[in-house]
Amino acid sequence: MSTVRVDLLTREFPPYVYGGAGVHVAELSGVLRQRIDVRVRCFDGPRTGADEADWVTGYAPPAELDGANAALATFGVDLAMANDVAGADLVHSHTWYANLAGHLAGLLHGIPHVLSAHSLEPLRPWKAEQLGGGYALSSWAEKTAYEGAAGVIAVSAGMREDILRSYPAVDPAKVHVVHNGIDLAGWRRPEGHAAERADRVVRDLGIDPTRPAVVFVGRITRQKGLPYLLKAAERLHPDIQLILCAGAPDTPEIAAEVSGAVAELSTRRTGVVWIEQMLSRADLVAVLAASTVFVCPSVYEPLGIVNLEAMAVGLPVVGSATGGIPEVIDDGVTGLLVPIDQVQDGTGTPTDPEQFVADLVEALEAVVGDPARARAMGLAARTRVEDHFAWDAIGDRTIEVYRSVLDAG
Repeated sequence: MSTVRVDLLTREFPPYVYGGAGVHVAELSGVLRQRIDVRVRCFDGPRTGADEADWVTGYAPPAELDGANAALATFGVDLAMANDVAGADLVHSHTWYANLAGHLAGLLHGIPHVLSAHSLEPLRPWKAEQLGGGYALSSWAEKTAYEGAAGVIAVSAGMREDILRSYPAVDPAKVHVVHNGIDLAGWRRPEGHAAERADRVVRDLGIDPTRPAVVFVGRITRQKGLPYLLKAAERLHPDIQLILCAGAPDTPEIAAEVSGAVAELSTRRTGVVWIEQMLSRADLVAVLAASTVFVCPSVYEPLGIVNLEAMAVGLPVVGSATGGIPEVIDDGVTGLLVPIDQVQDGTGTPTDPEQFVADLVEALEAVVGDPARARAMGLAARTRVEDHFAWDAIGDRTIEVYRSVLDAG
């Protein structure tokens, strides 16, 4: 397939990466470029890096849509992307932001459209808070793209089930499971001089590396379950620090909710460290390495690249038993799964929030309270990502999907 050209369409691409989908496309494009001709088309305007000039094209919304609903502005970018895909053999889109571009490009140029499912609009109804009427547009674009795609890549088996339940018109034979991957070299526990630097970094951030710590990394959005973690933190042993690497709130409302909860928690216990700015990878690795356990209290999580990143640094993970998380955490070996029964209305809300919080507290205390067990789980976590989530293997499996789609066409 070395002569095949694939255009990757994405909302996020370095240096503008805000979440797991952006990390995924950045890493996937790197490994695919070693095998095939890859072009990336992304948002946030032109890229000026010399290395990217010939294969990355960045787009800004049309000036005519300045001030328009965000979903409409997104569609403006999608139209430009779809036009420019001319010459590709296959187009591969990521998230609803680029799904419409992929769908239109496939129709316009007569090529297969493959899309990767990182999340689903029907399972994120709170997005209406952020997009208003644009949520109806994003939902329409996603549904249309899924039902018209030649192939769909789900980042977990749990995500595959969600796709088929949300979009029953999609042919199950077209939905393939290819997990997210992890850059093993870039995510590892610092040693030597790097460890000395890491110690300075965490102390400058207000973290005490001599105290046990629970760390959370993620955007401030409903799906991440941060309010449940803040309630759980009130019940944790007072020696335990809570480190929140949390920013980029979806809406002013959830930003205010989390800000108020963090401020209230800080009046009741010490060791609450809230890091709102985006950290460099090296600084985030330093924070992870200074922690005892990583926590993922999500109510919706197709897989969770942040879990893989923490595991690669050698941290055990305590996570909700929902979505693709059980495919990442080997319960009792690399961390602990927290049971969660959820309301089936798309919100993921626990049917018994108090029980979920209590179970979260119990799991965190069980790991933090047994340092030897935490270390053993952390070592097992690193081994698990090495064995199952290396990017080379993910790239190979992605190309297998491309080949099957091209052969079928």
